Amino acid sequence: MDTVLVIIRHRGESMNVEMAYLLGMICGNGEIQRTSVNTVISIEIPHKKLETEEVHDVKLYVKASIADIRNIIEPLIGAGLNFIQNSSSTVLSFTKPNTDYLIREINRFIGNAVSHNEISIHEDIFECSVDERKQFLKGFADVTGYIRRSNAYFQKYEHRVYLEIPHNWKMVIDICNLLKSTDIPVQTIDWAHPNMRDGDLKKYNVGKVNFWKKEHQVKIWANEFNPIGFGIIHKQQALDMFSDELIAAYIKLGKDLKKKTHKYFWESKRKSNKNKPSHPGEDDDFIPISIKGKHFNSWTEIARELGYHE
Repeated sequence: MDTVLVIIRHRGESMNVEMAYLLGMICGNGEIQRTSVNTVISIEIPHKKLETEEVHDVKLYVKASIADIRNIIEPLIGAGLNFIQNSSSTVLSFTKPNTDYLIREINRFIGNAVSHNEISIHEDIFECSVDERKQFLKGFADVTGYIRRSNAYFQKYEHRVYLEIPHNWKMVIDICNLLKSTDIPVQTIDWAHPNMRDGDLKKYNVGKVNFWKKEHQVKIWANEFNPIGFGIIHKQQALDMFSDELIAAYIKLGKDLKKKTHKYFWESKRKSNKNKPSHPGEDDDFIPISIKGKHFNSWTEIARELGYHE
């Protein structure tokens, strides 16, 4: 299926920070159901794990965040925001007539898509104000992002935010470029590509031929993600804690934090990509046509090919 464009034409009254936040949530993990009369928009917030870093119930923290989310969205939609919780996720939803102005605007912005897996962001969104772009990213991060101690890089204090994007290759590039437009570098992208997820063919050789078909993960240093932040309480608390740890560690070590974290991959002089063996999955239909059949030795090569670069 061709990727559907998020088209923002006449910004005017239809775009503000509240609308940007809602669009970010829909693009991150939204589903749209349409009948002949009404449209139902539902947004899933995965709990990811059942306890926070401080051993608190994630369900309770997400529930507590709903009040803040309602304060943002309900005045915009002019209706109550419903939510249902189960052990693994919280689902927000609202229903409005197809003829409602907001629904028509949302449909225009998302190109009448029915799922976040089909949406990409039109270049016009980059013309929104910086605050609107940041709110879009916050809404997106609230439903796709997480940060926890195990997300650290090589050193235990090198904490990172992960944004998980299943199946939507174009959205990965769009989000990376939107982050770039707010001067936030991506530390790395863990692509759902056989050369990245099974680069040595270990899984393939034991019969797990589709092991690499997972979600894409965009990773950002915790301190660099501070200007965006989260609207979900426990995620923001974790970001504050881990960002502080990262900054404190660099101060203690006398290292230049910005030189380490505020760097785009094309600014690095380090070239250590080792050649990887060819993988039979390189020709899989899961991979976009533009890079299908191509071999890659690093995540940066894929990023460049798909459009994230200087």
